[in-house]
Amino acid sequence: MEREPNRLLQQLIAEAGFSRKGLARRLNDLGTSRGIPGLRYDHSSVLRWIGGQRPREPVPCLLAEIFALRLGRPVDPEDFGMPAISSPLHLGQEFTHTWVEGVATVTALWRADVERRRFLVDSTFAIGAGAAGAVRWLTSPPGGRPVGAGARKVGRSDVTAIHEVTRSFGELDNRFGSGRVRSAVVKYLDTAVSPLLRDGSYDEATGRTLAAAAAELTRLAGWMAYDLEQHGLAQRYLIQALRLAHGADDHALGSEILSGMAHQAIYMGQPSHALDLSRAAQLSARRSGHRTLLAAATVLEAHAHAGLGDSRSCAQALNEAEAAFERRRASEEPEWLRYFDSAYLAAKFSHCFRDLGDGERAVSFARRSLDMDGRFVRGRMFNLSLLAGGLVQRGEVEAACTAAREAFSLAGELQSARTRTYVEDLRRRFEPFRKLSAVRELFEHQLATV
Repeated sequence: MEREPNRLLQQLIAEAGFSRKGLARRLNDLGTSRGIPGLRYDHSSVLRWIGGQRPREPVPCLLAEIFALRLGRPVDPEDFGMPAISSPLHLGQEFTHTWVEGVATVTALWRADVERRRFLVDSTFAIGAGAAGAVRWLTSPPGGRPVGAGARKVGRSDVTAIHEVTRSFGELDNRFGSGRVRSAVVKYLDTAVSPLLRDGSYDEATGRTLAAAAAELTRLAGWMAYDLEQHGLAQRYLIQALRLAHGADDHALGSEILSGMAHQAIYMGQPSHALDLSRAAQLSARRSGHRTLLAAATVLEAHAHAGLGDSRSCAQALNEAEAAFERRRASEEPEWLRYFDSAYLAAKFSHCFRDLGDGERAVSFARRSLDMDGRFVRGRMFNLSLLAGGLVQRGEVEAACTAAREAFSLAGELQSARTRTYVEDLRRRFEPFRKLSAVRELFEHQLATV
């Protein structure tokens, strides 16, 4: 079918006095300045648009900004024949009922994220969406077989590639922070994983492995958004990761995702919501049979109790988490669960005792947490912050400054909003002692490194 030429665009280009090459160059430059690198449009691209081709978002919005700057008046995409394509504002917040709906939703979410759609960037955390997702995960029957009837045959190598990419991006995230790698993860989901899910040909067995692999990488993208404190976006990704895990019938992965949702809720100061999510994660962990997952979910319940000031319930949950961890069979558990070792568990214990004001035990467990894998740079920064905070609670300010100095040095190497929040939290804890020379020197070090 022949396209109708876009005469409105042609007229506006003439009014603005742009050449096709000049307009394309301004578009690429503006994209880079708006955090959308990699635009490679040229005069031929502009010619195709004049001929009626519709470019993908965010090109129409960028063009509108360019024209508005040149002409000195508001310009909307509708003014040059590129009306905005709207996405539902709740995109990604719903745990859909069927596999087909789930694929459509998650691929649309990836596409909107790549395009940096404003409603996603500005989205806020919605407790109701997380709670509804957890309930559907626990209660929904299988929503259609995960099969595809597209033109491209999906095989084992496609799934293996997703797992390998997830592993590589996860290592980079732990070493450098999410700010350095998240955009690449989302682009890979949109350009490599989306065509497999949406346009691939796969039977139910392959579909389950594909769904599980896509769920792992979607969870990672959500965790990265959380690390950047983009909480509404992170929640949407975690809900969609949970939906993919449902398609895979993977209770272990579902438990891990629910634990991640509980982790985020605790961080956001929503301990009651975290309590619900952690208990849902425990149910899934029991279905999976993996004791480490049960420990992970139960220690998050303990942290939620600590946030609520319930020391008795916290202690009980910590005992249950420790017992589950001692009964684990690590050799039989998924590879993606290897991060949860005794040092990680100790860090979660330290968080609980710090939040309950028990500096003595917070310090004890924080020191144990530092016997950790050196590749987890961000995690070490968090654990050093726990140690410093506990030492301040015990009144050992100079020792706390030593730990905090190392934490601040690591924070300077990371692109992580959570890391900066930990730094600010430590500064507040040291504030009553700011007149001490050791604290003054620490603050000067922080300003120079973070």
